[in-house]
Amino acid sequence: MKALTHRTKVVATIGPASNSKEVIKQLVEAGMSVARLNFSHGSYEDHAHTISLLRAVSQELDTPITI
Repeated sequence: MKALTHRTKVVATIGPASNSKEVIKQLVEAGMSVARLNFSHGSYEDHAHTISLLRAVSQELDTPITI
């Protein structure tokens, strides 16, 4: 996996509109380096699914994503 070489981070909150592998992949390709989850909304199962999607995209694109 590539190391982060830039200091600026692009943070995105992942919610229902962006909770798919395709959208997360587009966000990472556009420069997102940190994913934020709002635990005030959604269930723990929803967030676990989102985290697994983030990890899968991170491995697929060989790009680190901070959660």
